[in-house]
Amino acid sequence: MLADGGGVSSVTVLGAGVSGLSLALMARRLGCDVFLSEAREISPDAREILEASRIECESGGHTDRIFERDTVVLGSGFPPSAEIIERMSRRGVVPTGEIDFVMPHIRGKVVGVTGSNGKTTTTSLIGHLLKSSGYNAAVAGNIGRPLADAAGAELEFTVVELSSFQLHWVRSARLAGAVVTNLAPDHIDWHGSYEKYAAAKARILSMVSGGGFSIVQRRDIDALGAAGEGVFALSWDEEENDRAITLSERERAVRMDGRELFGFDDVKLIGSHNLENAAMAAAAVKLLGRGGAGPASAALPTFTPPPHRCGLVAVSNGVRYVDDSKGTNIAAAVAAMTSIEGRKIIILGGRGKGEDYGELVQPLRENAKLAILIGEEADAIERALESGGYDRCRKAGDMESAVRTAAGAAEPGDVVLLSPACTSWDAYRNYNERGDHFASLVVKHVKGELI
Repeated sequence: MLADGGGVSSVTVLGAGVSGLSLALMARRLGCDVFLSEAREISPDAREILEASRIECESGGHTDRIFERDTVVLGSGFPPSAEIIERMSRRGVVPTGEIDFVMPHIRGKVVGVTGSNGKTTTTSLIGHLLKSSGYNAAVAGNIGRPLADAAGAELEFTVVELSSFQLHWVRSARLAGAVVTNLAPDHIDWHGSYEKYAAAKARILSMVSGGGFSIVQRRDIDALGAAGEGVFALSWDEEENDRAITLSERERAVRMDGRELFGFDDVKLIGSHNLENAAMAAAAVKLLGRGGAGPASAALPTFTPPPHRCGLVAVSNGVRYVDDSKGTNIAAAVAAMTSIEGRKIIILGGRGKGEDYGELVQPLRENAKLAILIGEEADAIERALESGGYDRCRKAGDMESAVRTAAGAAEPGDVVLLSPACTSWDAYRNYNERGDHFASLVVKHVKGELI
């Protein structure tokens, strides 16, 4: 049983997705009277869980019953432009975000991680380094395990991945430390503009309590408005100072405060962007007072990365096949292209997010011998690339055709890279399913079964 509900005796939870269901169950454990409202249908499994916990619910739309409780808590994904949010505003009802509702019930220190790309890997790395040092730590948030699942657990550290959607609604939650892996245009369709998206990401810095720390890319300091003694900046081969995290190509090592955190060879992940993720993770653990050169160098080689993030699927006839299905925006695709050695044959496309595909032209020109285009955005990507002067494109009807085309064009030393710069929702349920399909097709090709 959790501690009291902070004076809240009744709660409405909006959304019956993974986070909404977890929020409802947490509120019920707090002893609250809980009502859950879902705009679509509630799955049979979720409905069974709600009934077992004696939680009332409605589906197919949000009725005025949502206003009958003390507090309305938002599951993940509700944009400020949603009709239900506007209805609440007209009635003077201020919703409580997922993070604000849960954080008072998280024990131990909390580190928040956000960013346009690399946040899941960095979150997982921090958790791995803490656990490897013997601490009772967990990872949660926008990483597959809702934060509400960690409420009340006896933990020394909780590492929370925070999306821009979640951060938009944060007002009161506090952190011991924050990491912003990088900043690039993403989710413009949800936020309405890049400026609003960046402002949501920057909100994590204001969540840091006195005496805490923030880690950001040096190039993102101005865009995030990052300033103050607790801000540590990561960069490549910059002059060192007492708040610098430096990746040195010459030394092939990461340094902080004049001391080596770990060597590049300690990181078994593909791509220079993953060296940045590892550097931020090791620095965060050191700033928590729980790590240094020894722990990072010993634990990094044993880290198993989350799937579909520049994972090596196979090597066949000198060609590497890499699954970066999680590369769902332009910045992620560019990072994969530019940080992985070798000439690329890249598979792009899916459902778009309102980004400018013209930004792919220069990275493709410098790193890719061929772009294979799939999904709803294939025509739009082709137009943007050709307008920018990149004409080495081929369209494929589906992933099988794309893999077959890529394998046929690849030569020893090439990299066939799935990094779509788009979501998967036009053809798959999620990026995991897309990545798994790509990997299975690659295996078929290697076995000679993809004719």
